[in-house]
Amino acid sequence: MPATDPRPLTGEPVSLDLLNTRWMHDGVRQDLLVGPEGLRIWLAGNGLDRRFPADAAALEHVLLAREALACAIDSPGDRASTERVNAVLGHGRIRVALTTEGPGEEAEFDAPSWGAAWTAAYDYLNLLRAAPDRIRGCAHEACILRFFDTSRNGTRRWCSMATCGNRAKASRHYQKTRET
Repeated sequence: MPATDPRPLTGEPVSLDLLNTRWMHDGVRQDLLVGPEGLRIWLAGNGLDRRFPADAAALEHVLLAREALACAIDSPGDRASTERVNAVLGHGRIRVALTTEGPGEEAEFDAPSWGAAWTAAYDYLNLLRAAPDRIRGCAHEACILRFFDTSRNGTRRWCSMATCGNRAKASRHYQKTRET
């Protein structure tokens, strides 16, 4: 059983959750994916641990996918960023089939070590199809986390209202009391 996930934000769609394997803590950048144990934690947190390996090759591929996704989100429409995501997607495909339950789809990969990386990149495509304007970064200046805004009116600003949202409100209150 993998150790507990130390990240402050989990449960986002798998592509954004992969980006959230890097976060800030007390002004220092943290990275869950510094070795296979961190990959095991991330895979388990996304229900992928039974489907994909957590070895050195898989870690290398997941790190490539994370960088590709970060570039694509930071520079939407940039040709180089698009090519990086497509390079990851090139290691897998969707096979359609008729199953006993009806039409079905199954992902296939060049090698099992590409499975988690490809799944994250494919998830990003699904987010782009659903609502690209709802892929957001936390509005707190010291936070690097990403989220998919599922609020009804689409106005979520913080990765977490309890942490970053509260810090911003406390900072504004401090500034107001200092000015008076």
